[in-house]
Amino acid sequence: MTTLHSRIGFEVELMAPRGSSRRTLADRLADDHDGHVTRFFHTDSEPSLVPGMGHFWHLTPGYAVSDCLGRPVAELVDDVTLVDDLRRDHEEARVGPSPDTRPADADRSDGHPYRVLSDDPRLLRLVARHSSPDAPFDHALDEAAALFGSTVETVGAVRRLRDGAGSSIALASALAAGRERPCEIVTPPVVADHEATLERLLGPARQLGFTVPVEAAVHLHVDGAPFRSVTAFANLVRLFSWWRDPLRAVLATNPACTRLAPLPSAVVELVDRADRGDGGRARDWSQLQADAAGTGLTKYADVNLTALVTDRPVRDTIEIRILPGTLDAAELTESAGLVERLLARCLETEPVPRPTSSDARAAAAGLLDLARSGDPARLVLSAEATSAGRR
Repeated sequence: MTTLHSRIGFEVELMAPRGSSRRTLADRLADDHDGHVTRFFHTDSEPSLVPGMGHFWHLTPGYAVSDCLGRPVAELVDDVTLVDDLRRDHEEARVGPSPDTRPADADRSDGHPYRVLSDDPRLLRLVARHSSPDAPFDHALDEAAALFGSTVETVGAVRRLRDGAGSSIALASALAAGRERPCEIVTPPVVADHEATLERLLGPARQLGFTVPVEAAVHLHVDGAPFRSVTAFANLVRLFSWWRDPLRAVLATNPACTRLAPLPSAVVELVDRADRGDGGRARDWSQLQADAAGTGLTKYADVNLTALVTDRPVRDTIEIRILPGTLDAAELTESAGLVERLLARCLETEPVPRPTSSDARAAAAGLLDLARSGDPARLVLSAEATSAGRR
């Protein structure tokens, strides 16, 4: 059993079997913990088919599971990147007997599943704040309409909310076939007994027939505060840029996983300039932070560093996005243990070195040697020291 030392939040992408849904797993977890399930709106974005518009923002059904004391167990939400399994099932249904893919829990009192769509994330947040996720589709957007002094009109299978001037605010429509099946398990921060905690989530999923989707990944969220320094940030950039290929090889990153990319070359060059001592500005954390914010950092990279370049992040974490999908808690904690040691190495004052060999096997061995030099206790102590300083 791998022992993890730091506080880590896990995001594990799964797929419910035909005739089931993420609500099915939510109910099972609630039963296991003598708790309850609360429906909420999960916010995400999706590519737009409208010319000139990059993407839409949407709200989809999510389920928060709490235990008997009201403590969070996990949230179960959709992930728009999980599509291949659904596409394959639709293709099989067209050439054979059509299976009953309607989820067994579709008749529950929380209403038929639907999504709310908008091209403005600010308006969508306002709609979410003034809409009940328990409202059935026939009353979707009614509460938001009262806020805007408007009414909801029904156009075919869509409910549309417009303001008094006729400008569109949001639309509600049924979920596409099968969209209740993708299930991303999002844990609260886990501080101890990581493997056992994950097994209490993944074991029931296996028993219910959940599988690892084609595009699946696991994301790790680690406290970002210890990395808010020139040295630590620069080492993170060195690790995930110079060692990108060995990292993906050792962790067995899923080649079908989407929304992954190298760190922007501009942020790598920024660290290179700091190494050369060019200008001296990057030796100051606030200046490096401001400079890094202008390099095109995005969350959709192998590592998400966007929280570090602002003083008011929504969630102050670094997110490692290159672990493969799995239903095996022991396998997951083993991979997380390697990441934990590498992150601890980034807190050392000595710069993370470049690989000494272009040979893939030798580079992988070099990465493991680098991990052995990292002490996970440093992550814990750094996070505790930062928290104490804030108090």
